[in-house]
Amino acid sequence: MKRHFEEDLLEVKRQILVMGGHVETMIALATRHMSERDAEAAVRVLSLEREVNRLQNSVDEACLRLLALHQPMASDLRFVAAVMKMTSDLERMGDLAVNIVQAARKLEAHAPLHPFVDLPRMAHLTSEMVRHSLDALIERREESARRVLESDSQVDALKHEIIREVLEVMKTDPGKIDSGLQLILISRHYERIADHATNIAEEVIYIVTGKDVRHHQEELSTAPPPSSAA
Repeated sequence: MKRHFEEDLLEVKRQILVMGGHVETMIALATRHMSERDAEAAVRVLSLEREVNRLQNSVDEACLRLLALHQPMASDLRFVAAVMKMTSDLERMGDLAVNIVQAARKLEAHAPLHPFVDLPRMAHLTSEMVRHSLDALIERREESARRVLESDSQVDALKHEIIREVLEVMKTDPGKIDSGLQLILISRHYERIADHATNIAEEVIYIVTGKDVRHHQEELSTAPPPSSAA
């Protein structure tokens, strides 16, 4: 029975990692489409969305079977419960990558406002948060998870700066309002992806320590910085 449980648990881990890998790819492709107007990247994002949705259902069903058949205890129970929340976060990240593609497509009809340095930085930092949250899950590393939580405020600050810059342009040139609104939407989509990566990091901390840190951000902000090890 224990061997069957370990095999089933390993399959859940495999599927959640595949799902996470697909979402990482979707975000990277959406960013490429936004910056390079790569039509093939956009098509690939839409294709991967269907696979992410399928995996969400598959992982959730596998977790329910684990709970029903094996009744896991302690950290294994926390892991299964957390994974069932993570699938929702990952599915939403995939949806947001699609939203970025759709907004970027609307931008194609307009000339660029001007080079926005903060938007590529925001996209890069958000992608790093997703990668670190999944690495933290794989390795069950609290330090990596806390690094994600500490990055969330940086993404928020970049979003506010982007919105400020875009609004300034829109005030001086009303002809740029349509493209400006799409850039604001894109920045908000990246911010929401970062929020979901933060949710995953919080779940990893719960798996590793048994502590629920979702409503204790002030404690995390005063915690010592994590080591440089990934």
